[in-house]
Amino acid sequence: MTKTTYIIAGDIGGTNSRFSLHLPGKSESLLVHIYSNEETVKDAPTYHHVTLKPYLEKCLAEVEDWKAMGEDELLSQVQIVACLATAGPVQTDNTVFMTNMCGGSTIDGNEIEKCQDGLLSIVARCKLVNDFVGQGYGTLDLDLAEECVELIPGSAAKINDLGPKVCVGAGTGLGECFLTKSSLSPEQGYECYPSEGGHCDFVPRGALEVELLEYLKERFGGGHRVSYERVVSGRGLANVYEFLAEKFPDRVDNTIHEEFLAAGDQQGRVVGVNSRNEGSLTAQAAQIMMAAYGAEVGNASLKFIPTGGMFVSGGLTPKNIKLIQGMDSPFMRAYLDKGRLNSLLDTVPLFAVMTEDVGLRGARVCAEREFIAMKG
Repeated sequence: MTKTTYIIAGDIGGTNSRFSLHLPGKSESLLVHIYSNEETVKDAPTYHHVTLKPYLEKCLAEVEDWKAMGEDELLSQVQIVACLATAGPVQTDNTVFMTNMCGGSTIDGNEIEKCQDGLLSIVARCKLVNDFVGQGYGTLDLDLAEECVELIPGSAAKINDLGPKVCVGAGTGLGECFLTKSSLSPEQGYECYPSEGGHCDFVPRGALEVELLEYLKERFGGGHRVSYERVVSGRGLANVYEFLAEKFPDRVDNTIHEEFLAAGDQQGRVVGVNSRNEGSLTAQAAQIMMAAYGAEVGNASLKFIPTGGMFVSGGLTPKNIKLIQGMDSPFMRAYLDKGRLNSLLDTVPLFAVMTEDVGLRGARVCAEREFIAMKG
């Protein structure tokens, strides 16, 4: 008997695990639920027993088609193909150790597939991918007109359907990936590859940024260099503000600074929320970060020449779109400042991604590909 297949996409970060249930070929979710890792995963024997299993039980209780079947019929007639996009280095044996989850936690896709505990037994395939590979595949699911902003006018019309695509996104860290399609077998679609481009050397573009570089080298013991991620990320924004506060103590807003000092790992959010205060150190920090962001996106465009599209994603992009959009923005001025090769960037379609669920959507795309491969 042929089983009915459902798709589960997972976006697994250090803080939360987000799951979404789909029918094959359908982007609409039947049920989305988020679990706090701190509340659920801490001290648990296995990750999947405290997240994926409860999620499947929630689907049985709330998804109409599952409710109509009941558990016994579900166990015999349904299979799940899942993909979990995880914030950690996925190994070739389909496992990942997430250092930023509750002091360190392992997710094992093979164990999930083999598990026969209750509803977990219907999971036929569970593929793990890096979270930014999920972001890359998620760009294939975007409605460019509704969910993106063209940073260079006419970008959508410039897209080459065989050209490489690149995704660069600043959030907790700075992620980068690229996608390519075979010109010999274009029907197979795009394949996404991870990179650690966010850890390339940060290059200052002015006297103040030279001082910032020296400050960060001393602070992080970087010797001769620090990475772009030390500047372009939520934590990076906090680093830039701390540098400015030390250099310009007379300009420090004591109320904001006290809030910043008490914010722990949310210091970047404090700077971002207050960055709209014109002339403030927080505003200057955001402008410096966005210029560095634009410079690195420009670097990636030169390296890959992504005529299929350069997508600027991550949580910091929609939150700071006013510093990104417009040819006179800090981001775009730095992006286009490439000397003799400025004209090359005119050939690259450039988009700001305004939705933050790209990783989850990319996991769905990956799961769909796994399902197609299973069918042969």
